Amino acid sequence: MILLALSTSGRAASAALLKDGVPLAEATRDEGLTHSETILLLAAELLDQTGLAPRDIGVFAADVGPGSFTGVRIGVSTVKALAHAAGKPCVAVDALEALAANVTAFDGVVCPILDARAQQVYGAIFRRGERLTEDTVEKLTLFLDRVEATGENALFLGDGAPGFEAAIRERLGDKAHFAQPQHNGLRAGSACALAARRLEAGETPLDYITLLPLYLRAPQAERERAAREGAKHG
Repeated sequence: MILLALSTSGRAASAALLKDGVPLAEATRDEGLTHSETILLLAAELLDQTGLAPRDIGVFAADVGPGSFTGVRIGVSTVKALAHAAGKPCVAVDALEALAANVTAFDGVVCPILDARAQQVYGAIFRRGERLTEDTVEKLTLFLDRVEATGENALFLGDGAPGFEAAIRERLGDKAHFAQPQHNGLRAGSACALAARRLEAGETPLDYITLLPLYLRAPQAERERAAREGAKHG
């Protein structure tokens, strides 16, 4: 089986191909362009490099969030369109789970965090690939309450880790650890591997209609509109 995964929930856009559990190719772009300008080009580039055609893809996968609202929409919409055109199924991959999969050996908990603005993070806690908490969007201080409650060393990674490093170290001291910069980005390769493992474990793939974004809060425009309406009726 050949699986094509797209990742657009973070700052960079990436695509990856995997065949029978073996990575074939991966490409990433972080050049200030919108994901809508790059993601299909990346997928086409990988197919060209490997001599494959869209009809050869058996399953399409997308990291469906949480993350950038615009990025998530682009990735999910692209995979839905590709799967519909090819008549093939889809797999939805949680972006934080894919991010945690960037590191495989750490004696403690792994804490992927994405910057959700306003001193908030999208975050979750994992231990050796097993999920300990559900995805959440909340103030960093509240997320660190959860991490501190584990009593373990904690490895932080993701685009929120560098910006919040000082605050995390102040709170957790020598229990706080940080991944190398190359592990902070969302990668389609990690999403691809997770999707393949879940299919091998017997998970039923989705059709293109039921592949949906994972939003933990309403988009900013909707929040601002609700605030205006609340002020109007207050």
